[in-house]
Amino acid sequence: MREHLSRLVFTLALLIAICLPSAALGQGASALGKISFETSGSSASQTHFLRGVAALHSFWFEEALDEFRQSTKADPNFMMGYWGESMALNHPLWSEQDTEAAKQVIKKIRDDVKVTDRERAYLNAVKALYGEGDKLARDMAYCAAMEKIYSNYPDDLEAAAFYALSLLGAVRPGDKGYRAQALAGAIALDVYARNPDHPGAAHYIIHAFDDPEHAILALPAARRYAQIAPDAHHARHMPAHIFLQLGMWPEAAASNESAWTVSDEWVKRKHLSLSARDYHSLHWLMYVYLQQGRVSAARQLLATMQKTMAESKDEDRLRPNYYANNYATMAATLIVETEQWELASSLFGAYSNDALEGGSKDLVKDPMMGEHAGHGPTAAATTPRRSDAGNALPVFVRSLAGLAKNSADIAIASAGEGASPARRIYALELTAVAAAVHGRMNEAIDSMKKACGIEENMSPPSGPPTLIKPSHELYGEILLRAQRTKEAAEQFRHCLLRQPNRARSLLGLARAEAQAGNREEARSIYSKLLKQWQQADDNLVEIKEARGYLSK
Repeated sequence: MREHLSRLVFTLALLIAICLPSAALGQGASALGKISFETSGSSASQTHFLRGVAALHSFWFEEALDEFRQSTKADPNFMMGYWGESMALNHPLWSEQDTEAAKQVIKKIRDDVKVTDRERAYLNAVKALYGEGDKLARDMAYCAAMEKIYSNYPDDLEAAAFYALSLLGAVRPGDKGYRAQALAGAIALDVYARNPDHPGAAHYIIHAFDDPEHAILALPAARRYAQIAPDAHHARHMPAHIFLQLGMWPEAAASNESAWTVSDEWVKRKHLSLSARDYHSLHWLMYVYLQQGRVSAARQLLATMQKTMAESKDEDRLRPNYYANNYATMAATLIVETEQWELASSLFGAYSNDALEGGSKDLVKDPMMGEHAGHGPTAAATTPRRSDAGNALPVFVRSLAGLAKNSADIAIASAGEGASPARRIYALELTAVAAAVHGRMNEAIDSMKKACGIEENMSPPSGPPTLIKPSHELYGEILLRAQRTKEAAEQFRHCLLRQPNRARSLLGLARAEAQAGNREEARSIYSKLLKQWQQADDNLVEIKEARGYLSK
């Protein structure tokens, strides 16, 4: 990797270059960007192939598959068409791969068909992607193969782009260090400097720098990506990754609104199932609206998700229970961000408590849930099909709601050794809230210190917080309850470093400074929150609180 890093230097000239207006570079010019990827295929095959590669760079896998299949339909001996089809069956950053389908496609790649040495290298690389070993081993083998192509063909921007993506695809959640992401980002920046309209370059820059410390480096690419590939709904969504990292809520809202609209239009145009729409952007948009105080608009988005769940029975084969989990995340986010705890039972019905990974031990034992829970008319109307992962959030939020209303005797159980970090944090957060409700503040604080320690060891947040209730934010709220205002302010500031301009952390910080008697600081933060909430529902109690403080 060192020799490649020496080729790719972050210089002021490069940062200026990536801000330049687009240049008309490359063979494949379309509403998916401009690329150059020479092959030995016929003109008819090449046209479909180029559009397929451009779609692939924007993770528009459905469109890419269709184009690659059209390329081999035009010429069954076009081997690179089978390469593309195999590539489109692997979703490198989503831990998804249709391995069996891809292996059937790879069988069509023939050694007796004449191709260039460069094409053969690409074909061998995709064979490694579906070769021996587990997914990580295959990803690493593919990455090594792409590194060779990148080294052997320094003028091949596609080799550079796909090598950058292979580096990102070999990273796993919880991996320590940043070397692979830094190299991927450097390579993608170099491609972007040489072709500012390359969809993969802009896309992979965003992914490489998608964390709080590095996001600013991707801002120029984020501002351009949707213009490079406006046909691809994922290209319209991706800038929001950087906008969220920087707390740029109006830009993040516009990005996800655009992505949702384009995906909806695509589904209607192609007469596809409603389940094919971009519900990832719908979830992000709801989170952004809540950071702007637009609660009514957020509830409308959740209603859209509920309507889809009721009308569509289609499931994503590579994402079991995806729609149920997305619903659970959206509903949990709405409840926690607004603290409208009365919604917990109506939005979730009565979920099973079997919420731990790999075990039958309950995360929370709620005596309100009887043996016939979940079979009533409300639950049938609002409760989607769910996996074990879809159970954890409903149980967590229902338990938080019970504690907030002090209407139930919530019994907390530990999450167990096999549980994920998030579920261990949820168990600790519930333990802390239960202790605080009963005045056991030292116990609550001890639990929150443990929860924050676990969160600090998790991968940096990308998009809406991995945790529905960030641990540092909840810790700050508990410290406020204990009248430890200085320590509370520190926790809210820490949360704001990880999620800039997060509304509930801004509110908590304003309250902490106000309680500490730091009037000017409190006024500044309340003012910032009101500016962020210019489009907010006017009846929110938080707005009345901020206005009331500023009017004193």
